[in-house]
Amino acid sequence: MSVTTSEIPEEGVRSDAATLRSGSLGTADIAFFVVSAAAPLTVMAGVAPLAILLGGIGAPVGYLLAGLTLAIFAVGFTTMSRHVRSGGAFYAFITRGLGRPVGIGAALLALVGYNGMEIGVYGLLASTTRDTLHSLFGTDVPWLPVSLAGLLLIGYGGFRSIDFGAKLLGILLVAETGILVLLAGGVLLKGGAHGLSLGSLAPAHVFVPGTAAVLAFAFAAFTGFESTVIYRREARDPERTVPRATYLAVAFLGLFYAFIVWVAIQAFGDDKVVQAAGKDPAGLFFTAITTYVGGWAADLMHIFIITSVIASLLAFHNAINRYALALAEEGVLPRRLGRIHHRHRSPYVAGIAQTVLGAAVVLAFWAAGADPYQQLLLWVNTPGMIGLLLLQLLAAIAVPCYFRRIRHQEGTLRTLVAPVVATVLLAAAIVLVVGHMDLFTGASPTVNTVLVVVSPAVFLLGLPLAWWLRRRRPEVYEAFAAEPSTPAEAAGATGATGATEIGEPTEAATPA
Repeated sequence: MSVTTSEIPEEGVRSDAATLRSGSLGTADIAFFVVSAAAPLTVMAGVAPLAILLGGIGAPVGYLLAGLTLAIFAVGFTTMSRHVRSGGAFYAFITRGLGRPVGIGAALLALVGYNGMEIGVYGLLASTTRDTLHSLFGTDVPWLPVSLAGLLLIGYGGFRSIDFGAKLLGILLVAETGILVLLAGGVLLKGGAHGLSLGSLAPAHVFVPGTAAVLAFAFAAFTGFESTVIYRREARDPERTVPRATYLAVAFLGLFYAFIVWVAIQAFGDDKVVQAAGKDPAGLFFTAITTYVGGWAADLMHIFIITSVIASLLAFHNAINRYALALAEEGVLPRRLGRIHHRHRSPYVAGIAQTVLGAAVVLAFWAAGADPYQQLLLWVNTPGMIGLLLLQLLAAIAVPCYFRRIRHQEGTLRTLVAPVVATVLLAAAIVLVVGHMDLFTGASPTVNTVLVVVSPAVFLLGLPLAWWLRRRRPEVYEAFAAEPSTPAEAAGATGATGATEIGEPTEAATPA
Protein backbone atom coordinates (compact mmCIF):
# COMPACT_ATOMS: atom_id res chain seq x y z
CA MET A 1 0.00 0.00 0.00
CA SER A 2 1.40 3.42 -0.91
CA VAL A 3 1.68 6.11 1.70
CA THR A 4 1.24 9.75 0.76
CA THR A 5 3.10 12.59 2.37
CA SER A 6 -0.09 13.92 3.93
CA GLU A 7 -0.54 10.68 5.87
CA ILE A 8 2.80 11.03 7.68
CA PRO A 9 3.58 13.86 10.08
CA GLU A 10 6.67 15.81 9.12
CA GLU A 11 8.11 15.86 12.63
CA GLY A 12 8.10 12.14 13.34
CA VAL A 13 5.73 10.41 15.78
CA ARG A 14 3.12 12.56 17.53
CA SER A 15 0.05 11.71 19.54
CA ASP A 16 -2.15 11.97 16.43
CA ALA A 17 0.21 9.86 14.31
CA ALA A 18 0.57 6.13 13.92
CA THR A 19 2.23 4.44 16.88
CA LEU A 20 3.76 1.04 17.46
CA ARG A 21 1.19 -1.71 17.92
CA SER A 22 0.96 -1.90 21.71
CA GLY A 23 -0.21 -5.12 23.33
CA SER A 24 0.81 -7.25 20.34
CA LEU A 25 3.48 -9.46 21.87
CA GLY A 26 3.21 -12.04 24.61
CA THR A 27 6.01 -13.78 26.47
CA ALA A 28 6.46 -16.46 23.81
CA ASP A 29 6.49 -13.91 20.98
CA ILE A 30 9.28 -11.87 22.57
CA ALA A 31 11.21 -15.03 23.41
CA PHE A 32 10.96 -16.06 19.74
CA PHE A 33 12.67 -12.82 18.71
CA VAL A 34 15.45 -13.30 21.23
CA VAL A 35 16.12 -17.00 20.63
CA SER A 36 15.87 -16.54 16.86
CA ALA A 37 18.53 -13.82 17.00
CA ALA A 38 20.86 -16.33 18.64
CA ALA A 39 20.31 -18.76 15.70
CA PRO A 40 20.57 -22.03 17.71
CA LEU A 41 21.00 -24.38 14.74
CA THR A 42 23.69 -22.22 13.15
CA VAL A 43 25.51 -21.90 16.47
CA MET A 44 25.40 -25.63 17.10
CA ALA A 45 26.29 -26.91 13.62
CA GLY A 46 28.74 -24.12 12.83
CA VAL A 47 30.45 -23.26 16.12
CA ALA A 48 29.92 -26.05 18.66
CA PRO A 49 32.32 -28.43 16.86
CA LEU A 50 35.11 -25.89 17.40
CA ALA A 51 34.16 -25.65 21.08
CA ILE A 52 34.43 -29.44 21.34
CA LEU A 53 37.74 -29.43 19.47
CA LEU A 54 39.25 -26.84 21.82
CA GLY A 55 37.58 -27.73 25.11
CA GLY A 56 37.11 -31.46 24.77
CA ILE A 57 34.12 -33.32 26.14
CA GLY A 58 33.65 -30.77 28.93
CA ALA A 59 32.39 -28.22 26.37
CA PRO A 60 28.69 -28.49 27.40
CA VAL A 61 29.49 -27.05 30.83
CA GLY A 62 30.85 -23.91 29.17
CA TYR A 63 27.39 -23.16 27.76
CA LEU A 64 25.82 -23.76 31.18
CA LEU A 65 28.27 -21.36 32.83
CA ALA A 66 27.63 -18.69 30.21
CA GLY A 67 23.88 -19.10 30.67
CA LEU A 68 24.23 -18.85 34.44
CA THR A 69 26.25 -15.65 34.11
CA LEU A 70 23.65 -14.04 31.88
CA ALA A 71 20.83 -15.22 34.16
CA ILE A 72 22.54 -13.37 37.03
CA PHE A 73 22.81 -10.31 34.79
CA ALA A 74 19.11 -10.63 33.94
CA VAL A 75 18.15 -10.30 37.63
CA GLY A 76 19.18 -6.66 37.86
CA PHE A 77 18.42 -5.98 34.20
CA THR A 78 14.78 -7.08 34.41
CA THR A 79 14.32 -5.37 37.78
CA MET A 80 15.38 -2.08 36.26
CA SER A 81 13.09 -2.68 33.28
CA ARG A 82 10.12 -2.25 35.61
CA HIS A 83 11.26 1.28 36.43
CA VAL A 84 12.81 2.60 33.20
CA ARG A 85 10.18 2.54 30.47
CA SER A 86 11.94 4.42 27.68
CA GLY A 87 12.05 2.76 24.26
CA GLY A 88 15.83 3.12 24.26
CA ALA A 89 16.44 -0.10 26.21
CA PHE A 90 20.19 -0.45 26.84
CA TYR A 91 21.12 3.18 26.41
CA ALA A 92 18.16 4.32 28.52
CA PHE A 93 19.22 2.03 31.36
CA ILE A 94 22.81 3.22 31.14
CA THR A 95 21.77 6.88 30.97
CA ARG A 96 19.58 6.63 34.05
CA GLY A 97 22.34 4.94 36.01
CA LEU A 98 25.55 6.52 34.74
CA GLY A 99 24.49 9.85 33.24
CA ARG A 100 23.71 11.28 29.82
CA PRO A 101 27.26 11.44 28.37
CA VAL A 102 27.79 7.72 29.03
CA GLY A 103 24.25 7.00 27.82
CA ILE A 104 24.79 8.82 24.53
CA GLY A 105 27.99 6.87 24.00
CA ALA A 106 26.02 3.71 24.73
CA ALA A 107 23.36 4.74 22.20
CA LEU A 108 25.96 5.01 19.44
CA LEU A 109 27.47 1.71 20.55
CA ALA A 110 24.07 0.00 20.46
CA LEU A 111 23.32 1.32 16.98
CA VAL A 112 26.70 0.23 15.60
CA GLY A 113 26.73 -3.04 17.56
CA TYR A 114 23.32 -4.26 16.44
CA ASN A 115 24.00 -3.19 12.85
CA GLY A 116 27.28 -5.08 12.92
CA MET A 117 25.58 -8.18 14.28
CA GLU A 118 23.02 -8.09 11.48
CA ILE A 119 24.89 -6.85 8.40
CA GLY A 120 27.75 -9.29 8.83
CA VAL A 121 25.28 -12.18 8.89
CA TYR A 122 24.35 -11.48 5.26
CA GLY A 123 27.75 -12.97 4.49
CA LEU A 124 26.79 -16.05 6.51
CA LEU A 125 23.50 -16.26 4.61
CA ALA A 126 25.40 -16.22 1.33
CA SER A 127 27.95 -18.83 2.38
CA THR A 128 25.40 -21.24 3.94
CA THR A 129 23.08 -20.93 0.95
CA ARG A 130 25.96 -21.54 -1.43
CA ASP A 131 27.13 -24.57 0.57
CA THR A 132 23.60 -25.98 0.78
CA LEU A 133 22.94 -25.64 -2.95
CA HIS A 134 26.28 -27.26 -3.71
CA SER A 135 25.63 -30.10 -1.26
CA LEU A 136 22.08 -30.83 -2.43
CA PHE A 137 22.26 -30.06 -6.15
CA GLY A 138 25.94 -29.73 -7.00
CA THR A 139 25.43 -26.16 -8.22
CA ASP A 140 27.62 -23.16 -7.46
CA VAL A 141 26.08 -19.70 -7.17
CA PRO A 142 27.72 -16.29 -6.68
CA TRP A 143 27.26 -14.94 -3.18
CA LEU A 144 26.23 -11.35 -3.93
CA PRO A 145 22.74 -12.10 -5.36
CA VAL A 146 21.99 -14.28 -2.34
CA SER A 147 22.93 -11.50 0.10
CA LEU A 148 20.95 -8.88 -1.83
CA ALA A 149 17.90 -11.14 -2.01
CA GLY A 150 18.23 -11.64 1.75
CA LEU A 151 18.32 -7.88 2.28
CA LEU A 152 15.06 -7.48 0.37
CA LEU A 153 13.39 -10.36 2.19
CA ILE A 154 14.41 -9.09 5.63
CA GLY A 155 13.47 -5.54 4.71
CA TYR A 156 9.98 -6.73 3.81
CA GLY A 157 9.70 -8.74 7.02
CA GLY A 158 10.61 -5.68 9.07
CA PHE A 159 8.13 -3.55 7.11
CA ARG A 160 5.26 -5.83 8.05
CA SER A 161 3.66 -5.73 11.50
CA ILE A 162 5.49 -6.99 14.56
CA ASP A 163 2.98 -9.79 15.11
CA PHE A 164 3.65 -10.99 11.55
CA GLY A 165 7.34 -11.14 12.42
CA ALA A 166 6.64 -13.01 15.65
CA LYS A 167 4.58 -15.66 13.84
CA LEU A 168 7.20 -16.10 11.13
CA LEU A 169 10.01 -16.40 13.66
CA GLY A 170 7.97 -18.90 15.65
CA ILE A 171 7.67 -21.15 12.60
CA LEU A 172 11.35 -20.86 11.69
CA LEU A 173 12.46 -21.43 15.27
CA VAL A 174 10.38 -24.59 15.58
CA ALA A 175 11.99 -25.88 12.38
CA GLU A 176 15.60 -25.28 13.44
CA THR A 177 15.20 -26.54 16.99
CA GLY A 178 13.08 -29.44 15.77
CA ILE A 179 15.86 -30.83 13.60
CA LEU A 180 18.24 -30.70 16.57
CA VAL A 181 15.68 -32.47 18.75
CA LEU A 182 15.34 -35.09 16.00
CA LEU A 183 19.12 -35.63 16.14
CA ALA A 184 18.97 -35.90 19.94
CA GLY A 185 16.16 -38.45 19.73
CA GLY A 186 18.10 -40.62 17.31
CA VAL A 187 21.26 -40.55 19.42
CA LEU A 188 19.45 -41.24 22.69
CA LEU A 189 17.34 -44.08 21.27
CA LYS A 190 20.42 -45.84 19.90
CA GLY A 191 22.47 -45.17 23.02
CA GLY A 192 25.15 -43.14 21.30
CA ALA A 193 28.36 -44.61 19.93
CA HIS A 194 29.36 -46.57 23.06
CA GLY A 195 26.53 -46.00 25.50
CA LEU A 196 25.51 -42.71 27.07
CA SER A 197 28.09 -41.06 29.33
CA LEU A 198 28.11 -38.17 31.82
CA GLY A 199 31.85 -37.72 31.49
CA SER A 200 31.25 -34.18 30.22
CA LEU A 201 30.34 -33.14 33.77
CA ALA A 202 33.47 -34.56 35.39
CA PRO A 203 35.73 -31.80 36.84
CA ALA A 204 38.75 -33.36 35.15
CA HIS A 205 37.13 -32.68 31.77
CA VAL A 206 35.73 -29.25 32.66
CA PHE A 207 38.77 -27.58 34.24
CA VAL A 208 41.10 -27.81 31.29
CA PRO A 209 42.98 -25.03 29.42
CA GLY A 210 40.55 -25.14 26.50
CA THR A 211 37.57 -24.22 28.70
CA ALA A 212 38.45 -20.53 28.38
CA ALA A 213 37.99 -20.78 24.61
CA VAL A 214 34.70 -22.66 25.08
CA LEU A 215 33.42 -19.89 27.35
CA ALA A 216 34.32 -17.29 24.75
CA PHE A 217 32.32 -19.18 22.12
CA ALA A 218 29.48 -19.74 24.59
CA PHE A 219 29.05 -16.07 25.49
CA ALA A 220 29.01 -15.17 21.80
CA ALA A 221 26.24 -17.76 21.29
CA PHE A 222 23.85 -15.79 23.53
CA THR A 223 24.25 -12.50 21.66
CA GLY A 224 20.99 -10.60 21.39
CA PHE A 225 19.16 -12.16 24.35
CA GLU A 226 18.90 -8.76 26.06
CA SER A 227 16.73 -7.34 23.25
CA THR A 228 13.57 -8.34 25.14
CA VAL A 229 13.31 -4.83 26.62
CA ILE A 230 13.33 -3.26 23.16
CA TYR A 231 9.81 -4.62 22.61
CA ARG A 232 8.39 -3.16 25.82
CA ARG A 233 6.11 -0.72 24.00
CA GLU A 234 4.61 -3.55 21.95
CA ALA A 235 4.32 -6.10 24.76
CA ARG A 236 1.22 -7.17 26.64
CA ASP A 237 1.64 -6.33 30.33
CA PRO A 238 5.37 -5.54 29.84
CA GLU A 239 6.23 -5.46 33.55
CA ARG A 240 5.58 -9.22 33.60
CA THR A 241 6.06 -10.19 29.97
CA VAL A 242 9.55 -8.72 29.46
CA PRO A 243 11.20 -10.36 32.52
CA ARG A 244 9.51 -13.69 31.80
CA ALA A 245 10.68 -13.62 28.17
CA THR A 246 14.22 -12.72 29.26
CA TYR A 247 14.50 -15.59 31.75
CA LEU A 248 12.80 -17.98 29.34
CA ALA A 249 15.25 -17.12 26.56
CA VAL A 250 18.35 -17.41 28.76
CA ALA A 251 17.19 -20.68 30.34
CA PHE A 252 16.24 -22.22 27.01
CA LEU A 253 19.46 -21.24 25.27
CA GLY A 254 21.73 -22.30 28.13
CA LEU A 255 20.08 -25.68 28.68
CA PHE A 256 19.43 -26.40 25.00
CA TYR A 257 22.96 -25.55 23.91
CA ALA A 258 24.51 -27.68 26.64
CA PHE A 259 22.17 -30.60 25.91
CA ILE A 260 22.77 -30.58 22.15
CA VAL A 261 26.56 -30.31 22.52
CA TRP A 262 26.41 -33.28 24.92
CA VAL A 263 24.30 -35.18 22.37
CA ALA A 264 26.91 -34.52 19.67
CA ILE A 265 29.60 -35.91 21.97
CA GLN A 266 27.54 -39.05 22.60
CA ALA A 267 27.06 -39.51 18.86
CA PHE A 268 30.79 -40.09 18.40
CA GLY A 269 31.78 -41.21 21.90
CA ASP A 270 33.89 -39.47 24.54
CA ASP A 271 37.09 -40.94 23.12
CA LYS A 272 36.41 -40.19 19.44
CA VAL A 273 34.53 -36.89 19.25
CA VAL A 274 37.54 -34.55 19.48
CA GLN A 275 39.23 -36.42 16.65
CA ALA A 276 36.04 -36.25 14.57
CA ALA A 277 35.66 -32.51 15.24
CA GLY A 278 39.26 -31.91 14.21
CA LYS A 279 38.88 -33.91 11.00
CA ASP A 280 35.67 -32.25 9.77
CA PRO A 281 34.26 -29.57 12.10
CA ALA A 282 31.83 -28.23 9.51
CA GLY A 283 30.39 -31.67 8.89
CA LEU A 284 30.25 -32.98 12.47
CA PHE A 285 26.52 -32.48 13.00
CA PHE A 286 25.64 -33.56 9.47
CA THR A 287 27.59 -36.78 9.91
CA ALA A 288 25.87 -37.41 13.24
CA ILE A 289 22.35 -36.90 11.95
CA THR A 290 23.04 -38.99 8.85
CA THR A 291 24.27 -41.85 11.04
CA TYR A 292 21.50 -41.77 13.62
CA VAL A 293 18.50 -40.52 11.62
CA GLY A 294 19.21 -40.65 7.90
CA GLY A 295 20.51 -38.73 4.91
CA TRP A 296 17.13 -37.06 4.42
CA ALA A 297 17.49 -35.45 7.85
CA ALA A 298 20.93 -34.12 6.91
CA ASP A 299 19.36 -32.53 3.81
CA LEU A 300 16.72 -30.91 6.02
CA MET A 301 19.41 -29.65 8.37
CA HIS A 302 21.16 -27.95 5.43
CA ILE A 303 17.90 -26.18 4.53
CA PHE A 304 17.03 -25.26 8.10
CA ILE A 305 20.44 -23.67 8.62
CA ILE A 306 19.46 -21.19 5.92
CA THR A 307 16.13 -20.48 7.61
CA SER A 308 17.96 -20.19 10.95
CA VAL A 309 20.15 -17.44 9.50
CA ILE A 310 17.10 -15.71 8.02
CA ALA A 311 15.36 -15.79 11.41
CA SER A 312 18.43 -14.29 13.08
CA LEU A 313 18.59 -11.51 10.48
CA LEU A 314 14.92 -10.63 10.92
CA ALA A 315 15.20 -10.57 14.71
CA PHE A 316 18.21 -8.23 14.64
CA HIS A 317 16.59 -6.09 11.92
CA ASN A 318 13.55 -5.50 14.12
CA ALA A 319 15.73 -4.65 17.10
CA ILE A 320 17.78 -2.15 15.09
CA ASN A 321 14.66 -0.46 13.76
CA ARG A 322 13.35 0.10 17.28
CA TYR A 323 16.64 1.54 18.47
CA ALA A 324 16.68 3.89 15.50
CA LEU A 325 13.04 4.81 16.20
CA ALA A 326 13.84 5.63 19.83
CA LEU A 327 16.85 7.77 18.87
CA ALA A 328 14.79 9.57 16.22
CA GLU A 329 12.12 10.32 18.82
CA GLU A 330 14.90 11.59 21.09
CA GLY A 331 16.06 13.96 18.33
CA VAL A 332 19.54 12.42 18.14
CA LEU A 333 18.84 10.85 14.73
CA PRO A 334 16.82 12.60 11.98
CA ARG A 335 13.13 12.84 12.86
CA ARG A 336 12.12 11.18 9.61
CA LEU A 337 13.51 7.89 10.90
CA GLY A 338 10.77 8.00 13.53
CA ARG A 339 7.94 7.60 11.05
CA ILE A 340 5.65 4.65 11.71
CA HIS A 341 3.57 2.99 9.01
CA HIS A 342 -0.11 3.77 9.53
CA ARG A 343 -1.26 0.24 8.62
CA HIS A 344 1.50 -2.12 9.75
CA ARG A 345 2.52 0.10 12.70
CA SER A 346 6.17 -0.63 12.00
CA PRO A 347 9.12 1.83 12.03
CA TYR A 348 9.38 1.39 8.29
CA VAL A 349 11.59 4.40 7.45
CA ALA A 350 14.20 3.19 9.94
CA GLY A 351 13.88 -0.24 8.31
CA ILE A 352 14.46 1.19 4.84
CA ALA A 353 17.51 3.09 6.09
CA GLN A 354 18.91 -0.03 7.72
CA THR A 355 18.38 -2.06 4.54
CA VAL A 356 20.14 0.58 2.45
CA LEU A 357 23.05 0.64 4.89
CA GLY A 358 23.28 -3.15 4.78
CA ALA A 359 23.26 -3.13 0.97
CA ALA A 360 26.04 -0.52 0.92
CA VAL A 361 28.26 -2.60 3.22
CA VAL A 362 27.58 -5.83 1.32
CA LEU A 363 28.34 -4.18 -2.03
CA ALA A 364 31.54 -2.62 -0.64
CA PHE A 365 32.84 -6.01 0.51
CA TRP A 366 31.86 -7.59 -2.82
CA ALA A 367 33.60 -4.83 -4.80
CA ALA A 368 36.74 -5.40 -2.70
CA GLY A 369 36.71 -9.09 -3.60
CA ALA A 370 36.13 -10.15 0.00
CA ASP A 371 35.02 -13.59 1.11
CA PRO A 372 31.43 -13.55 2.46
CA TYR A 373 32.34 -15.67 5.49
CA GLN A 374 35.95 -14.85 6.33
CA GLN A 375 35.62 -11.09 5.81
CA LEU A 376 31.99 -9.89 5.59
CA LEU A 377 30.72 -12.07 8.43
CA LEU A 378 33.69 -12.15 10.77
CA TRP A 379 35.03 -8.63 10.27
CA VAL A 380 31.63 -6.94 10.60
CA ASN A 381 30.02 -9.28 13.12
CA THR A 382 32.91 -9.38 15.61
CA PRO A 383 32.89 -5.66 16.55
CA GLY A 384 29.12 -5.93 16.93
CA MET A 385 29.48 -8.85 19.33
CA ILE A 386 32.06 -6.97 21.42
CA GLY A 387 29.83 -3.90 21.40
CA LEU A 388 26.86 -5.80 22.81
CA LEU A 389 29.03 -7.37 25.51
CA LEU A 390 30.25 -3.89 26.48
CA LEU A 391 26.64 -2.69 26.63
CA GLN A 392 25.76 -5.57 28.95
CA LEU A 393 28.70 -4.64 31.19
CA LEU A 394 27.70 -0.97 31.31
CA ALA A 395 24.07 -1.93 32.01
CA ALA A 396 25.16 -4.17 34.90
CA ILE A 397 27.17 -1.30 36.38
CA ALA A 398 24.26 1.10 35.89
CA VAL A 399 21.74 -0.96 37.88
CA PRO A 400 23.09 -0.38 41.43
CA CYS A 401 23.95 3.24 40.57
CA TYR A 402 20.38 3.85 39.47
CA PHE A 403 18.71 2.25 42.49
CA ARG A 404 20.90 4.24 44.87
CA ARG A 405 19.31 7.42 43.51
CA ILE A 406 15.60 6.60 43.69
CA ARG A 407 13.02 5.47 46.22
CA HIS A 408 12.05 1.85 45.59
CA GLN A 409 10.93 -1.36 47.24
CA GLU A 410 13.24 -3.76 45.42
CA GLY A 411 15.47 -6.09 47.42
CA THR A 412 19.23 -5.77 47.80
CA LEU A 413 19.79 -9.05 45.98
CA ARG A 414 18.22 -7.67 42.82
CA THR A 415 19.58 -4.13 42.97
CA LEU A 416 23.11 -4.67 44.29
CA VAL A 417 24.35 -8.23 44.77
CA ALA A 418 23.30 -9.71 41.42
CA PRO A 419 24.43 -6.67 39.36
CA VAL A 420 27.84 -6.59 41.06
CA VAL A 421 28.37 -10.32 40.49
CA ALA A 422 27.21 -9.89 36.88
CA THR A 423 29.65 -7.01 36.40
CA VAL A 424 32.59 -9.15 37.48
CA LEU A 425 31.51 -12.12 35.36
CA LEU A 426 30.77 -10.03 32.25
CA ALA A 427 34.13 -8.28 32.55
CA ALA A 428 35.76 -11.71 32.65
CA ALA A 429 33.73 -12.77 29.61
CA ILE A 430 34.94 -9.76 27.63
CA VAL A 431 38.53 -10.57 28.56
CA LEU A 432 38.02 -14.15 27.37
CA VAL A 433 36.49 -13.08 24.06
CA VAL A 434 39.17 -10.49 23.34
CA GLY A 435 41.92 -12.90 24.42
CA HIS A 436 40.66 -15.53 21.98
CA MET A 437 39.87 -13.18 19.11
CA ASP A 438 42.02 -15.19 16.72
CA LEU A 439 39.65 -18.15 17.17
CA PHE A 440 36.68 -16.04 16.08
CA THR A 441 38.25 -14.34 13.07
CA GLY A 442 41.26 -16.37 11.93
CA ALA A 443 42.74 -12.98 11.00
CA SER A 444 46.11 -11.36 11.59
CA PRO A 445 46.95 -9.63 14.90
CA THR A 446 46.64 -6.24 13.17
CA VAL A 447 43.13 -6.97 11.90
CA ASN A 448 42.10 -8.37 15.28
CA THR A 449 43.36 -5.25 17.04
CA VAL A 450 41.29 -3.05 14.74
CA LEU A 451 38.19 -5.22 15.26
CA VAL A 452 38.56 -5.01 19.04
CA VAL A 453 39.16 -1.25 19.08
CA VAL A 454 36.12 -0.35 16.95
CA SER A 455 33.50 -0.70 19.71
CA PRO A 456 35.35 1.29 22.44
CA ALA A 457 36.12 3.96 19.83
CA VAL A 458 32.45 4.26 18.88
CA PHE A 459 31.50 4.57 22.55
CA LEU A 460 34.11 7.30 23.14
CA LEU A 461 32.76 9.24 20.14
CA GLY A 462 29.55 9.60 22.09
CA LEU A 463 31.25 11.78 24.72
CA PRO A 464 32.02 14.73 22.40
CA LEU A 465 28.59 14.24 20.82
CA ALA A 466 27.05 14.61 24.28
CA TRP A 467 29.09 17.77 24.87
CA TRP A 468 27.95 19.16 21.50
CA LEU A 469 24.29 18.36 22.21
CA ARG A 470 24.51 19.99 25.64
CA ARG A 471 25.95 23.16 24.10
CA ARG A 472 24.03 23.42 20.81
CA ARG A 473 20.83 21.41 21.35
CA PRO A 474 20.16 21.53 25.09
CA GLU A 475 16.50 20.57 24.67
CA VAL A 476 17.56 17.29 23.05
CA TYR A 477 20.25 16.69 25.65
CA GLU A 478 17.90 17.31 28.60
CA ALA A 479 15.17 15.06 27.17
CA PHE A 480 17.53 12.20 26.31
CA ALA A 481 16.31 8.83 27.67
CA ALA A 482 13.35 10.50 29.36
CA GLU A 483 10.35 8.51 30.54
CA PRO A 484 7.29 8.37 28.22
CA SER A 485 5.21 11.52 28.61
CA THR A 486 2.42 11.39 26.03
CA PRO A 487 -0.66 9.20 26.54
CA ALA A 488 0.20 7.03 23.52
CA GLU A 489 3.74 6.45 24.73
CA ALA A 490 2.61 5.76 28.26
CA ALA A 491 0.09 3.19 27.07
CA GLY A 492 2.72 1.46 25.02
CA ALA A 493 5.14 1.43 27.94
CA THR A 494 2.87 0.31 30.75
CA GLY A 495 0.54 -2.07 28.99
CA ALA A 496 -2.24 0.55 29.11
CA THR A 497 -2.54 0.36 32.87
CA GLY A 498 -1.40 3.92 33.45
CA ALA A 499 -0.09 2.92 36.88
CA THR A 500 2.74 4.78 38.57
CA GLU A 501 5.03 2.57 40.58
CA ILE A 502 6.71 3.42 43.86
CA GLY A 503 10.15 3.24 42.30
CA GLU A 504 9.38 5.61 39.40
CA PRO A 505 12.34 7.97 38.93
CA THR A 506 12.09 11.35 40.57
CA GLU A 507 14.18 14.47 40.03
CA ALA A 508 16.87 12.83 42.14
CA ALA A 509 17.18 10.14 39.51
CA THR A 510 17.61 12.52 36.58
CA PRO A 511 20.92 11.74 34.88
CA ALA A 512 23.58 14.38 34.67
